[in-house]
Amino acid sequence: MQTSQKLYLPTMGCGTWAWGNRLLWGYDESMDEQLQAVFNFCVSNGITLFDTGDSYGTGRLNGRSELLLGQFSREYLGSGKDNICIATKLAAYPWRLRRQSMVSACKSSAQRLGRNVDLVQMHWSTANYAPWQEGALLDGLADLYEQGLVKAVGLSNYGPKRLQCVYKKFTERGVPITTLQVQYSLLSTYPVTQLGVKEVCDQLGIKLIAYSPLGLGLLTGKYSEQGLFPKGIRGLLFRQLLPGISPLLVCLRSIAQSRNKTMSQVAINWCICKGTIPIPGAKSLAQAKENIGALGWQLDANEIAELDQIAASLDKKMVQNIFQTK
Repeated sequence: MQTSQKLYLPTMGCGTWAWGNRLLWGYDESMDEQLQAVFNFCVSNGITLFDTGDSYGTGRLNGRSELLLGQFSREYLGSGKDNICIATKLAAYPWRLRRQSMVSACKSSAQRLGRNVDLVQMHWSTANYAPWQEGALLDGLADLYEQGLVKAVGLSNYGPKRLQCVYKKFTERGVPITTLQVQYSLLSTYPVTQLGVKEVCDQLGIKLIAYSPLGLGLLTGKYSEQGLFPKGIRGLLFRQLLPGISPLLVCLRSIAQSRNKTMSQVAINWCICKGTIPIPGAKSLAQAKENIGALGWQLDANEIAELDQIAASLDKKMVQNIFQTK
């Protein structure tokens, strides 16, 4: 049985690789230096939780996200190096059927990273489509902790009912669940407001991580109905959502101007005020600096209430992850 270890979780994580597969689209090696600068800046400013996944980077870029993150971690020599926390998510691929497949997957991630994984997470639950598969994968996740291969385990895209079932299963083995990661932003409050997952996490002593806190970029103010849209499915989604979320963007812009902040910083700060660890993406130094501007201050109760009220009244909301369980 593994002895208790401290897992360093900062106030806010900068998940530069939280959406690693997207950040690797169009990737070439000339980006490495730029991404290293982003990593260095984040760590030197106290942002030391980095989230990735073994499914981020496929095809010719197989495992590239973890490889880069490991490289950046090794090459960083500044302050905060000892506090760097590497979190990765193991995909519930259909060919992963045995508990040993999760142990092997984590060992492969560690090999790519060049170091042990600090926080290993189940990327998604199979309860919505193949419930028979999940038990063995969860057993493997717990095995990783018991064998001392990771400092902590977490889950991703689990709702309160499934979370409590897994919590009971892990508690019987003496394996604590440290984190739960869900899609959470002003455009995606469903896991918290409707499912009540934050309340359950608080009861069980689990820290909630908010991925996509900027709504894939919709909450940054960089897009408008008359402007240019991203290509592909993301662009189609933006065209559907933008007309209906105008009141929220107006409110965000007003609060940002009154506080001399950006809309992104207000949206991220809102997540922090809700007691979560947001993991906004950053693939440039400018984006990293803007994200860090969300720290060191807090929205007041009136501002939070106004944002909450408008977010709840929107006709259009962000599409939920299809793997999110109840």
